[in-house]
Amino acid sequence: MAKKRDRRVTTDRDRQQNRVKPNRTESPTSRNRFIFIFISILIPILSFLVYRTKYTPNTTTTTTTTTTLTVYERGLVKPNTNYQEILTENNKVSKNTSIRHYTYPILSYITPWNSRGYEMAKRFNSKFTHLSPVWYDLKSEGNGIVLEGRHNADLGWISELRKSGNALVMPRIVLEAFPNEFLRKKKKRDKAVDLIVTECKEMEYDGIVLESWSRWAAYGVLQDPNMRSLALKFVNQLGQALHSVSSERNPGSYLQLIYVIGPPRSTKLQEHDFGPEDLQSLSDSVDGFSLMTYDFSGPHNPGPNAPLKWIQATVRLLLGATGSSTQNFARKIFIGINFYGNDYMLLEGSGGGAIIGRDYLSLLEKHKPILQWEEKSEEHMFVYSDNSRIKHAVFYPSLMSISIRLEEARAWGAGISIWEIGQGLDYFFDLL
Repeated sequence: MAKKRDRRVTTDRDRQQNRVKPNRTESPTSRNRFIFIFISILIPILSFLVYRTKYTPNTTTTTTTTTTLTVYERGLVKPNTNYQEILTENNKVSKNTSIRHYTYPILSYITPWNSRGYEMAKRFNSKFTHLSPVWYDLKSEGNGIVLEGRHNADLGWISELRKSGNALVMPRIVLEAFPNEFLRKKKKRDKAVDLIVTECKEMEYDGIVLESWSRWAAYGVLQDPNMRSLALKFVNQLGQALHSVSSERNPGSYLQLIYVIGPPRSTKLQEHDFGPEDLQSLSDSVDGFSLMTYDFSGPHNPGPNAPLKWIQATVRLLLGATGSSTQNFARKIFIGINFYGNDYMLLEGSGGGAIIGRDYLSLLEKHKPILQWEEKSEEHMFVYSDNSRIKHAVFYPSLMSISIRLEEARAWGAGISIWEIGQGLDYFFDLL
């Protein structure tokens, strides 16, 4: 990210200079020419410094230090925390980052627009079993299908990861192709499978994470039994194709497929929801299911990010019809945990938006709020008033809320999926 900013500044400076040089019709004095050129160079430099000051995180809150004690041993995992403790302790992590406290699989997402995620993946490499950089989209283009996103791929980063850990690198691919045409045409489905498998081979990935169900639901195709059958058929076809390819790095292993699924929004499954029968249908071809158990609330219904009882109900609903195979299916679930939060305005119709770690720390430092432990959702939150005297409610994960959700996943024998590791606080990784 920093490199991109530098390139933009350099480009601006070049443009400024290029605008000066062609102006040959005027005859300014040497002094005026010097002043003009000096200002042309100075403005981009000042712009760069302002940009860095405004958008670069405060190093006093992001520089990580190490300690011999874990967050549990330091007595930090508790409901009655306060803003001073979080500001003081959030950047202190256990010196031994190779120890895994959560022994089931951990899938972590990394986004290219948040470079901190790449850093966290390297620093806490041993904590993760699967890493999924958000790099690719599979799209319709004319009468064909294209896989876009290779320009996002960072092979140097992957190489560094593999020198110090064994986490599988499985980029996420979002299937954006128009489903009505894509699912009905076998040639397009075959082409998509070929593009994905070829990309995995050429880039030496360990497989992929596929997101398509939410897109298909948005287009309304899953209510049609025939289209739903074609959708499941495609996912099975892709999984089988990946499983037929041996891993370059792990002899005896094959390329893997993790499939992203959303939670139902009511106590009963709707027609478009991914349910137990879908889970059973894909279980042989899919190696894991990334369950998005977050975003329970939104700007129009402010509240907790992922109430624990809702997570429990979601997992039960998904596994409800699997009978004696519940435990086997549960092992393939990656229960979603958010490392981001939300800052909602409590004025009707005002809305709000997502916040990440540095935003949260800034709010704590500025407003010095009283943190409340919500027993019903088992999350921390606080309320503050902004400069316009509008009240806000902030929900952001804490050591306590994450620890409880890890225990819930452990009770199911399930893995976890984190969206996304660049958005959390450093000491969250002590829990993993």
